[in-house]
Amino acid sequence: MRSDAPTAAPPPQGDARERLVAAATDLFGRHGVRGTTVKMVAEQAGVSPALVIHHFGSKEGLRAACDRRLAEQLRAMKTSAMADSPALYIPRASAGMDDSRPLLRYLARVLVDRSPEVDALVDEIVDDAVVYTQQAEDAGWIVPSADRRARVVVLTLWSLGALVLHEQLDRLLGVDLLDEGGDILPYLQTSVEIFTDGLMTPEAAALLTAPEKGSS
Repeated sequence: MRSDAPTAAPPPQGDARERLVAAATDLFGRHGVRGTTVKMVAEQAGVSPALVIHHFGSKEGLRAACDRRLAEQLRAMKTSAMADSPALYIPRASAGMDDSRPLLRYLARVLVDRSPEVDALVDEIVDDAVVYTQQAEDAGWIVPSADRRARVVVLTLWSLGALVLHEQLDRLLGVDLLDEGGDILPYLQTSVEIFTDGLMTPEAAALLTAPEKGSS
């Protein structure tokens, strides 16, 4: 993760449990679970360390709550985006990016650190994506797939790969996915071009999918 990221976020709002999860999401994303102490989380949330144990039992329990919050908020954001006109998606995604960056930093970190529950988290992200991809198909936004889940798996892993390699994306394309104020329009515009215009010509695709001569 980038070392020049800000070291702390503004104090989170809400009740103690909500503040603790928000603070932990931010700190775990910046420093990793191992690099974050219960005391650091409590201080950023404005509560006593004892409340972490009271609400979550341990730091691992708090991390699990961060996983749940991540999955819930990703689901809410994607579902909301699918309810909008496609013409609004890129401006809305760009304008709301700063609010999403603590979650993205957290997700990037748990993928790199191999959180104990990362497989279950990725499974949940994929399962949710299957649902809102079906909604997008029903709305006429995207074309149907012969294997909807397989397509969602590939697209999800491509997206997660961009998070893990965010420093290379910034270096090569000037797109900063994780730090506040970073411009993501080049990434969004290029993604839309690939998804709408495709990459291969029909002739090239036909050659790739044609059976080899002599095969049964």
